Amino acid sequence: MFPLLEIRNLTHYFAGLKAVSNFNLTLYSKEIVGLIGPNGAGKTTVFNLISGLHKPSFGEIYFKGEPIHGKRPYHITEKGIARTFQNIRLFSDMSVIENIKVAYHYKRKYGIFSAFMADKQFQRHESEIEDMANNLLDMFNLREFAEKKAGSLPYGQQRRLEIIRALATEPEILLLDEPAAGMNPVEADQLLHTIHDLRDRFNLTIFLIEHQMKVVMGVCERIKVMDFGETIAEGTPEQIQKDKKVIEAYLGEEG
Repeated sequence: MFPLLEIRNLTHYFAGLKAVSNFNLTLYSKEIVGLIGPNGAGKTTVFNLISGLHKPSFGEIYFKGEPIHGKRPYHITEKGIARTFQNIRLFSDMSVIENIKVAYHYKRKYGIFSAFMADKQFQRHESEIEDMANNLLDMFNLREFAEKKAGSLPYGQQRRLEIIRALATEPEILLLDEPAAGMNPVEADQLLHTIHDLRDRFNLTIFLIEHQMKVVMGVCERIKVMDFGETIAEGTPEQIQKDKKVIEAYLGEEG
């Protein structure tokens, strides 16, 4: 099977300090893979390197065989990789549905003249965007908040909105940076089912960072573990739970 995403010897320095060291990963279509480790382990840096926010000091990243390391974030989004952030980055003063429409519009099918004239092509495309946005809101039980300002939503709902906005770019790979952060136990349980549903409904490959072990162990088929920028383990949830290095570096802290 041909890999969808391949990361080879990814290494990154901040002011001479090695944040990520020789990180390797292969993702295949429709996998759900987790990345865990203590705070400061380098997990979000890996996401920033994949999504183009940082350029790697060394190493290579390939998406469907094409090198994407060092490309700008919008180029990587156009290729088919979308992400959420550990710190929510919504347009707080815009409505919930406007946040989603912004993400859809980068694939707009009309030109400036059509938009200016509000012709049939413009109106048809805007209607399609409205329908797609509402369908996503229905999936996440947020339809009733469509016209509310995004910044007025509770934290857990803002998390869900950010996932929706990433989905609106129609990605093949979805990077989720702590999607359960700020969610109560009921919302976290719902997220487990949502992630599986998203993978199956949208044919997504999902790579996620998460601190809530119930979410990681319940949803991921493979898990990679980092500590101080180094990979210390990789395997199935069952293998990771029994790994002594993982217990010492991460899981032991949870107990």
